[in-house]
Amino acid sequence: MGNVLFVDKPKGITSFDVCYRLRKVLGTKKIGHTGTLDPNATGVMVILFDKATKANQFLVSDNKEYECKVLFGLDTDTLDIDGNVLRKEEYRLYDRKEIEDVLDSFLGTSRQKVPMTSAVSVDGKRLYEYQRENIEIDVPERDIEVFEIELLKMYEDGFSFRTKVSSGTYIRSLARDICLKLGTIGTVQELRRTKIDNIDISMCNTLDDIEKGNYSTHDLYDLLKDKYEVIDYDLLEDIYNGKRIRLNCDSNRVLIARDNEAIAIYEKDNDVYKSVRGLW
Repeated sequence: MGNVLFVDKPKGITSFDVCYRLRKVLGTKKIGHTGTLDPNATGVMVILFDKATKANQFLVSDNKEYECKVLFGLDTDTLDIDGNVLRKEEYRLYDRKEIEDVLDSFLGTSRQKVPMTSAVSVDGKRLYEYQRENIEIDVPERDIEVFEIELLKMYEDGFSFRTKVSSGTYIRSLARDICLKLGTIGTVQELRRTKIDNIDISMCNTLDDIEKGNYSTHDLYDLLKDKYEVIDYDLLEDIYNGKRIRLNCDSNRVLIARDNEAIAIYEKDNDVYKSVRGLW
């Protein structure tokens, strides 16, 4: 039995709620995830439990894929339809090429303003706390990259698109910026994360199925081997004791393993490798 679950998060609950419900099913207090989804969003969540929680920092994804439905003519304080309405305005009809051209303009790297609903900290305080207290601050920006983006469907009052983006990209902010470039305002009506790296939505179990006992688990080794060079190390006593070791490789970080079991993450330090985290 592995210590990783791929979950299709339902709409209307927080990522914390997902972990709370799974804690009961799995019978463990040690549980976490590799990335949150807003309550109104659905889709792929990678859940770690028991010893796999030690590897959380090493499983932050570089690439995520989403499908997003956007509603024209509405601006809210959360950039989605669950927020308080800030303003409404009329919008015109767009043709397919107009929207496709604007979507294509977001390909590549750019700077993105972090939404005020995020948990990003500024001066020791999270942005959503500033928002709740109606405190205005300079909103930070971050570098993002859009690897792929395509129009899926057009509606009378909006459109839907699929995109593959770098970690840390806020799709609600991306949808806002797309609408602004079209010359209107808009907000996210539906958001679904369909992929994290190689983990596709088709590989995920629903919470209901998991609570009925219908689910499969995955091994931590299988997730880490795709991110780090694997070193099948013989002298495991050195690893368990956290000793520095010499390895014949050039990778900055490596996965120390034995018989397809993740043992530790080691990092290059001059001409030796030092332990970053034991995973046993």
